[in-house]
Amino acid sequence: MSERSSEPPGRTEKRRGARFRVVVPVEVRWQDAGGKSFKEKAEAKEVNASGGLLEMQTRLQVGARVGLTNLLTSETSEARVAAVRRNREGALLGVAVELLPPSEAFWGVNFQLRKTSAQLAQIGEVIKTGGIEPRILREFRDAVDYVRKTAWAVQEWQERQLKQHDPQTVIPLITAERIRRVTQLIQAILADLAAREVSRDTAGTAELFRAAESLHQRIGELFAEHQA
Repeated sequence: MSERSSEPPGRTEKRRGARFRVVVPVEVRWQDAGGKSFKEKAEAKEVNASGGLLEMQTRLQVGARVGLTNLLTSETSEARVAAVRRNREGALLGVAVELLPPSEAFWGVNFQLRKTSAQLAQIGEVIKTGGIEPRILREFRDAVDYVRKTAWAVQEWQERQLKQHDPQTVIPLITAERIRRVTQLIQAILADLAAREVSRDTAGTAELFRAAESLHQRIGELFAEHQA
């Protein structure tokens, strides 16, 4: 089904970057020419850092300034109506708004995750071409694995809340994953030391030494208690 913009001839909506499909409930606030205030609940269905497409009942004028509130996060932003989309039959399809100033944070975590997923898919295709330093590739793989397990833990927490189970039972899983990740990092640093890529002059070495001493002492106490 084709669409047409209600913007005046010669003006087109300037979309900066790809939009990502998410559903973000928002409140739209504006004033008419007489200064009377209005507000309406809407849903953003396609968004990026520059703006988004709102599904709402009111046809706003192109160029009008509006206030937006993300109803999930309570974040607020000013915006400008960039276009009003209608189908061939004249039905309102959506109101395109431009955030002033642009903001990725306004749309919340759902947008960030959707965008990151698309970027990871692109990176995955680039990785297939090869020519990547093995250590960098290993660090990237470990980082992605850590995020994957963190996402799994958050999902488990939410599902247990929905099923009215105790979400605190997820904490041991998160702790175990943190320990696994630290162990991986320690092994990587040991490899760097063996390759003489880390010295006393490397930034953060002194802080690492003190943290490792404290960690060794506390873990030693745990094993001493167990043996006693």
